[in-house]
Amino acid sequence: MSILKRIQGADNGQQLSSGSEPPQAPGTPPRRMTSPSAVSYDTYQDLKTRVQTKLLSVIDTHMDVTKVAEVRRTIQELFDQILAEESLVLARAERARLFEQIVAEILGFGPLQPLLEDESITEIMVNGAKNIYIERKGKLLRVPLTFENDDHVMRIIEKIVAPLGRRIDESSPYVDARLPDGSRVNAIIPPISLVGPVITIRKFAKTPITVEQMISYGSITPECVQFLDACVRARVNIIISGGTGSGKTTLLNVLSGFIPDDERIVTIENAAELQLRQEHVVTLESRPPNIEGRGEVTIRDLVINALRMRPDRIIVGEIRDEAALDMLQAMNTGHDGSMTTAHSNSPRDTISRLETMTLMAGMDLPIRAIREQVSSAIDLVIHQARMRDGSRVVTNVTEISGMEGDIISMTDIFLYELQGYENGKVVGRLRPTGLRPRFMDKLEAANIHLPPAVFGIGQRR
Repeated sequence: MSILKRIQGADNGQQLSSGSEPPQAPGTPPRRMTSPSAVSYDTYQDLKTRVQTKLLSVIDTHMDVTKVAEVRRTIQELFDQILAEESLVLARAERARLFEQIVAEILGFGPLQPLLEDESITEIMVNGAKNIYIERKGKLLRVPLTFENDDHVMRIIEKIVAPLGRRIDESSPYVDARLPDGSRVNAIIPPISLVGPVITIRKFAKTPITVEQMISYGSITPECVQFLDACVRARVNIIISGGTGSGKTTLLNVLSGFIPDDERIVTIENAAELQLRQEHVVTLESRPPNIEGRGEVTIRDLVINALRMRPDRIIVGEIRDEAALDMLQAMNTGHDGSMTTAHSNSPRDTISRLETMTLMAGMDLPIRAIREQVSSAIDLVIHQARMRDGSRVVTNVTEISGMEGDIISMTDIFLYELQGYENGKVVGRLRPTGLRPRFMDKLEAANIHLPPAVFGIGQRR
């Protein structure tokens, strides 16, 4: 796609005009600007707009924007030429800053671009044009960056959602999307948002976090990893639960790496963000309705369709509605080894949410029938939490061990022991409870034999 088309899309189809000032009279000394502090903010923004607009009027519309280095060189040449024609002399630092801002508008996502390139940032939150926050190491910080106005924020939102065939307007004022690098995006606009357009971006590492890194961070222990590796290879059905930002998707990515390469995996998500490394992966993504209210494809539709695609495993990015019933039925009808995530506060809450979501399917099932369905479908709940210091840890690895009367029985296999705080950091460890899961026969049938020490048996506590 040409640069000109990308920018026109980003500007929401608005007509661009040069807006340049008349040329100076011969012999007039060049206008000098040293920094935005030397002139008003509006004057600096006007300069940026004029240079950017003139650049767009002369740029090659057939340039391949995927060749970033080549495009940057071309923009640099035109940028220098336009500044010379405008008779403007900028300080070196300000000249570089202006150039990078213009490149970010053309090739990237405006003021968000430097934040997207900063790998230490895990979340970006835009609360209207003048308030941008980030999450770094689990802590929220405000950054000294702004958009020009709400229209500028809207142009960036359009630039994000347009390539995906999504839309956002007053009739559909919120949208889920993703960036080319897989980062998850949610946007919501007025009149629903009272502070202006709001963007929330959950960034994902360019290189997925490895299990070794999780161990080094203290998020999980080697013994628990050994157990979960065995569970995945033995086709145990797993739900990863936790609150917002607790690391559910990261852990799902790690666990999916234990799936053998010779299996066919179908992934189902609202916005594709899973980063599976296996060769035989089919990625499905739900679709919102079009402007006429037609064409919607839900997670539930995709789960039903996936059953016809000869999957060895079905991985659903998140279960949040009546699709839970179809997921449970899939797990109960020969698709062992399936995995999904759910929002909840504890393993017990996860089961309660599954019951509630199943009832949303409108099948009018008795609660005992739903619980029997849950207890026979789900083998393991892994619960994650974001601690007060911003760290993410696995707090429970809990087996669904069957029914006792009308109640689903649950047994903790690993449990996080919080020991306290030291220098503002949480001190604790995920420890085995000394209990083996009842599905050990499933592991042994897969020729997987775990030593008793994995479960803390025979060890002094």
